[in-house]
Formats: sequence, C-alpha cells, structure tokens
Amino acid sequence: MKTIFKFLGLCLVLGVAYLFLWPVPIAPQAWVAPKAPGYQGPHAVNDKLAHLQIIDLHGEVGPEHIAIGPDGKLYTTVASGNILRMQPDGSAQEVFVNTGGRVLGFDFDAKGNLIAADAIKGLLSVSPTRQVTLLTDQADGSPIAYADAVVVAQSGKMYFSDASTRFAPKDWGGTFEASILDILEQSATGRILEFDPATGQTRVLAQGLSFANGVALSQDEKSLFVNETGKYRVWKLALQANKLPLGDGPVPAGAQILFDNLPGYPDNLMRGRDGKVWLGFAKPRNPTIDNFAGKPWLRALTLRLPRALWPIPKAYGHVMAFSEDGKVLTDMQDPSGSYPESTGVTETADRLYIQSLHAKGLGWMPR
Repeated sequence: MKTIFKFLGLCLVLGVAYLFLWPVPIAPQAWVAPKAPGYQGPHAVNDKLAHLQIIDLHGEVGPEHIAIGPDGKLYTTVASGNILRMQPDGSAQEVFVNTGGRVLGFDFDAKGNLIAADAIKGLLSVSPTRQVTLLTDQADGSPIAYADAVVVAQSGKMYFSDASTRFAPKDWGGTFEASILDILEQSATGRILEFDPATGQTRVLAQGLSFANGVALSQDEKSLFVNETGKYRVWKLALQANKLPLGDGPVPAGAQILFDNLPGYPDNLMRGRDGKVWLGFAKPRNPTIDNFAGKPWLRALTLRLPRALWPIPKAYGHVMAFSEDGKVLTDMQDPSGSYPESTGVTETADRLYIQSLHAKGLGWMPR
C-alpha cells in the first residue's frame, strides 16, 4: 500500500511540475482586456447570415479571401496553397496558381497582376500568365514572418500586414496555429508595411499591433483601415505615417481607434459598394481568454493542456459593414456557426460572398 501511495504521490508531483514548469513557445504578456460588450446595440443577435448558399469547391477548404479579378472571374485562396479561379456562379473552376505557400489576402494592380500576401513566402506578384515573382520578404532589417492582408493603391503602392514577427506559420504548424500563439502571448509584434514597386523599398508604417490583420484603403486613399485581431479593435491610420507605435500608450498623431472593444475577433476588411467597408469576425469573444489577460501564467499553463481543453471560442458567424467615420451600417450573424470562421465579405452588384478560414465550400447570399 505504501508503494502505491508513493507512486501516486510521485505522479502528482510530476503532473504539477509539468503544468507549471514545462517549456512553452510563448512568453505571455499581461494586458487589460476590456469587458466584452456582448451582442447588443448595433450588434444585437440576429440570423441574417444563416442559410447561406454554398458553392462546392470539390475538396478544397478555407476560401479565406475572395475577389473579382480584372477578367470578371472570381478568385479565392484555399488551405492547400491553391488560388482558385472560376465564374462568379462557381462554375468552370480551375487552379490558377499554387505559390508553394499559403496566400491569405490578395488584390490586383493596374497591370492585372495578382498581388498576394503569402503567409509563408512574403509579398508576391502573380502575372496573368501565372508567373510568380517575390516582391519583398524583408522590412526594416527583419523578415516578413506572416504576410496576411494586402491592398493596392492607385499610386501603385501596396499596403499589407505582417501579422506577427514572433510566430511564422512555416515554423509553427500553419496560419491558425501561429495566430493562436501570437494572440495568447500578446507581445504585439504585428506591423503594417508599405511596398513601393517603383523603388523596391519596403517601409514600416505602423508597429506594435496584437496580430495585425485585415487592411482596406479609404476612398480618398489618404488613410488605411486596419484590424487588430488580438485586441478587438479597428484602427484608421494616415498613409504618410512612419513607424507609428500602436501599443497601449497614448494614441499617436496619425492614428485613430475607429472601433474598440468589439464583440469578436476582427479578421478581414474589404471595401464594399456605396462607400461601405466590410469586416468579418473569425470568432466571438471568449470570457475565459479575457479573464486570462492579466494572468500570463494561466495562458502558459493552457498550452500544456491537451488541445481539446484549450479555450478556443465557439463557432459563430458574424460580419458587419461600417462607414468611414465609424458607424455600423449592417450587422449579420449566424449564432449556429454553421459556416465556420466568417472572416470577411466580398460584395458585388448582386451577391455577398462570405470568406472563411475553414469552410468546405464558398458561402454566398443575394445582395
């Protein structure tokens, strides 16, 4: 009997030692999470996003970004690394190109080149003849670890997010895994970059973001809207800014917090019709994660648990559209989360396409 108790005691000691001492890849930083507002006011619960129609992608998963190209065809990126091209109704699907990485966001330049933010490779240009060219994978002397979203201005300059300089998807099992690590750590190493094809130079427009994500230009192209996923907010930044520090200190000149304390994790931004900007929420807020904000050791402990016990938020479909002065114009939800990770919206004259990180088809609804 004494032997059994000694064995159980040893197991207990080892278990406690593992939970508190086993190395984890993050160095969690304390921060103050605002109290979640819940689904009320302009975000009152509704089911306007439910019952989407689905375009079958024939085994491909995760139409994370969707855009209509200069040729009138619909392009989308998927988890396999393929960029798919098809008719707007989903017919005539083909693989346009595979970059060998994972393209998340993309846009088209004036010459019809597809400008891709590849989370593995950096900022790429894909010609209409499918030639892939690396534009940049360095900024301010450091590698671009997690290129995420990109938009091309009329000037030809390209604005894109480097979501995390700490956790590169190629080193941490993929884009979703790297994003979880970055948001749990809260070291806020994300940045916004500008690439000028005329000079080949890449500069830092802003830094200090907790997972820098979606980007969209204002109509006058003097400002850039940016989603800061890890802190539930949307910034409006002057394009002429340089290395704006966007931490938790005073808001610097050239920056404005357009939305703060949102009810979910903001992901992609897309310009819509009639001056609106669309935003998708990948996940809703999780009270456990918010409660861990000031307890870094609990976040470290979480990573020592089986993944099934991680406090990953539930599936909940949610997108919204807003005006450039920060008014919510449209809010659509699907509390059932039947279409997972509604990361953004692409609006055309007759349809709304819903972007997703993990969906097995491409969701859409009549506009």
